[in-house]
Amino acid sequence: MSTPQLSLQLYSARQVLETDEEGTLARLAELGLRNVEVFDFVRRAKELSDTLGRHGLSARTGHANFLSPEIAQVKDTFAETLEKTFAAARQLGLETVIDPFVPAARWAEEEEIARTAELLNEAAEAAADYGLRVGYHNHSQEFVHSINGSNAFDLFVSRLDPAVSLEIDIYWAAAGGKDVVSLLRRLGSRVQALHVKDGAIIDDPFSSDTPFDPARTGQVAPGQGEVPLDAALAAASDAKFAIIEFDYYDGDIFEGIEAGVSYLSKRGIV
Repeated sequence: MSTPQLSLQLYSARQVLETDEEGTLARLAELGLRNVEVFDFVRRAKELSDTLGRHGLSARTGHANFLSPEIAQVKDTFAETLEKTFAAARQLGLETVIDPFVPAARWAEEEEIARTAELLNEAAEAAADYGLRVGYHNHSQEFVHSINGSNAFDLFVSRLDPAVSLEIDIYWAAAGGKDVVSLLRRLGSRVQALHVKDGAIIDDPFSSDTPFDPARTGQVAPGQGEVPLDAALAAASDAKFAIIEFDYYDGDIFEGIEAGVSYLSKRGIV
């Protein structure tokens, strides 16, 4: 069993980053963070790398939409998208590039699930040429469908090349109706990163016709909600990163992050 390293998905602090990036990153460093997970990095990799470096922060994982051009709103081919994404990742010093969201409609049919897995496998092969890995980050929509008696997410994982990593968002897996501890034990070493997130366990909001409102998630600092984080962390014995994230936080985001850092540091994750 290895001890994961502490990190923060910078999306958690997106509002304050927009108004004061330098001050925000300085504050995060003061809270004890040394690793962060970046998002929206492809268009500004050099600038972001320089800014992180000024505050003693490193990024070894990052989120980029390369499986769903409709989300990324780009007209490049798949190969062009991968080339730009991986070149930017190299510039930042990332180890793993993670696609954070494939829309709900693509998890209801076996053919679409197979296509998503195939694209990830192709991306993994291309990433290897850059010395990188790729991964997938779940929400809840991946878990709510069954295909011929198999859960959609399990079917997806069964089609993935072993080179593809999984980043399990514990909160969203619980919202998808999964026993997250059993899930993590079953996935074993496939899980290289965790999103440590807490709150009330809600129903999957992504497969409905109602627009997703992050404010309805009721997210709180890790250890203060209903998600069994302690047991989940113990079950993910091969995870390299424990990454704090808030989709929404009703309060001072720095206080929420500080509480998350404290929660994980008490468990030896620093």
